[in-house]
Formats: sequence, C-alpha cells, structure tokens
Amino acid sequence: MEEVLSRITNARPDTPEPSSRQGRRNVTSGTGTGTEIQLLDAEGGISRQLEACLKHIFAKYCTPRLELLSASTGEGRLLAPPPHAFFSSEALDEWARDTNGAPFSQETKDELIEFLDVTDEGCLTFKGFLQIYQLQTENDEEETWKDLSSHGFDRSLQLVITRREDTDDVAMSS
Repeated sequence: MEEVLSRITNARPDTPEPSSRQGRRNVTSGTGTGTEIQLLDAEGGISRQLEACLKHIFAKYCTPRLELLSASTGEGRLLAPPPHAFFSSEALDEWARDTNGAPFSQETKDELIEFLDVTDEGCLTFKGFLQIYQLQTENDEEETWKDLSSHGFDRSLQLVITRREDTDDVAMSS
C-alpha cells in the first residue's frame, strides 16, 4: 500500500513541505477571522467539508453522470455522484490528468485496484476515491490542497469557478 500512496502523493515531485500540521487544519488566510478549515476530523477521517468537495470532483468524471447537490458554496453549486457511481479507466485517466498533469501508469492503476475499493469490474468507487484522499491527506496535506485548487476550490473549501468546464458542468446540470 505504501507504494501506491507514494505514487499518488509523489505525482508532483516539486510539492513543498506544508507549513500546517499534516492532515489536520489549515488556517484560512486573508479573511482576518482565523477560521480553521479541517481536511480531517478529530478521529482522522475525511471531514464533511472535504467530503463535499471530493463528491463534486468525483461527480465530474464518474459513470453514471452527475446530479446537482442542493448545497451551494458561494459562487458555484456542488455536484454529487449518483449512487453506485465509479470511475472507468478513461475517467481515472482524465481525473489524474486534470489533477496532476498526467494519467497514472498501468502499474499504479493495478495497485489502486488491488488496495482500494473498486467495483467487480475493477473500477474505482467513491469509497476508493475517499481512501486515496484519506491516505494522501494524512501524509501530505499540502498535496490535497493542490488537488482541491486544481478543481476550483479555494483554501476555505469554497468552489470558485474559474475553469470553463466547471462552468459548463454546472450550467448543463441546472
């Protein structure tokens, strides 16, 4: 499992060491309120706020296609994956490319299938997607923040629509 985690968290070798405590808290900068955003909860699990962001990201790529959540994060509405949704191999490549700049190698995909929650056909489930981010956030919180930023979320976990496809996705689902 460590090899899988290493491949996931080392997708961007230029990642700086985070200045916050790993996987626990991020002080929102620029708000003046000192509000702390938690990626992991007190028990070390994915926080509700992070899970909502991850649902949105997963829903952009999953099969079957997405539906709107009622929750809004300010500028954009969050998406939710349908029940029993999964990433096809092509969707996994697209997500990895949008997140890290390149798809995973076949070896990494094989390890994901071996160690994470997947369908009987070997497609990554939302539970498996959460497992990726659980491990990554525990080991390198800053990498998770970079991933969130790649998908339009700011440091307060608000969806700030800046990418055309995010705007198109939300508009098409309305």
